Amino acid sequence: MAALDTTRAHAPHAGFGSLASRVLSMLVAWNERRATRNALSQLSDRELDDIGLTRGDIDVVARNI
Repeated sequence: MAALDTTRAHAPHAGFGSLASRVLSMLVAWNERRATRNALSQLSDRELDDIGLTRGDIDVVARNI
């Protein structure tokens, strides 16, 4: 049986790797906000009300992810 170690030590110095890491984390955060916004937008007003939200709350919720 093979094991795969996916943990890596984070380099504390600035450089291309650090920049790429920040850009990647920004893209991941943007995609999570986009997916949340899309999922909530697909819900009916009744379903949004069931979870305590209105259509106007969707952007606020997505921004706080």
